[in-house]
Amino acid sequence: MSTTESAAARRSGTYLRPEGLPRRDRCLVMGILNVTPDSFSDGGLYAQTRQAIDRGLDLADQGADIVDVGGESTRPGARPVALAEELARTVPVVRELARAGVRVSIDTMHAAVARAAVEAGACLINDVSGGLADPDMASTVAAVGVPYVATHWRAPSKEMDRHADYRDVVAEVTAELDVRVRQLKAQGVDPDRIVLDPGLGFSKRSEHDWTLLAGLGTLRRLGFPLLVGASRKRFIGAALASGGAGDVPPAGRDSATAAVSALAAAAGAFCVRVHDVHASLDAVRMAAAYTAPRR
Repeated sequence: MSTTESAAARRSGTYLRPEGLPRRDRCLVMGILNVTPDSFSDGGLYAQTRQAIDRGLDLADQGADIVDVGGESTRPGARPVALAEELARTVPVVRELARAGVRVSIDTMHAAVARAAVEAGACLINDVSGGLADPDMASTVAAVGVPYVATHWRAPSKEMDRHADYRDVVAEVTAELDVRVRQLKAQGVDPDRIVLDPGLGFSKRSEHDWTLLAGLGTLRRLGFPLLVGASRKRFIGAALASGGAGDVPPAGRDSATAAVSALAAAAGAFCVRVHDVHASLDAVRMAAAYTAPRR
């Protein structure tokens, strides 16, 4: 997409689209598939390969446009996983889902896992470190030629909360993502295949997450599609608690997540990443109806 086309898309309110992914008249919905024992809300539920494949097929049946397979938890405080273990968790699942006709992305910070997953059929790389965790990621993305989600990231999970320090979170996240884009392009990544993610919850406090959601329009001015990953996160739980709902565990935050999905979609997000596909699919359809041009 050229700069002129990107500007035109922003002015018209249409959803920016990277090359190689579905084109819809609404925000896309990415279903989360954690093949891990320790993810914050569903760790262990789909840790076995067969369980994970069945869950991925179920997400696709629910209407997920993309199923995002991850083998390493990125929750606050999570410890790294050995590369061999991450490969063993994810690649068989990616391969079987792709064979079944499911559009699959790989959620990884590691170039070797990204390459193996693409070879197994993944059509997108979703990297929460934006290429900062593995110096080989950018060259790998350039070589395999699939769309790439670069998330705003300041530090690994075990220490990221210590880096949640901002004077103007929207301006700083926008500037830091802009730097990452320039670096990725310099390393050969096709800008037409870049998607940006503001990194809700990654080195962010709740107030930062809400401010970023309200500032998606500013982030869109970078000229790239935006993916928003809010599902079941701490800032949603905190808002529910402050609103009188009490301490709602992650698995009880899906209705609130759908509300955030609608807000993100109405603000022009290209995709939302969620655990509960049904609710957010309805939400983004409502956002599309709400924002549709009228005579």
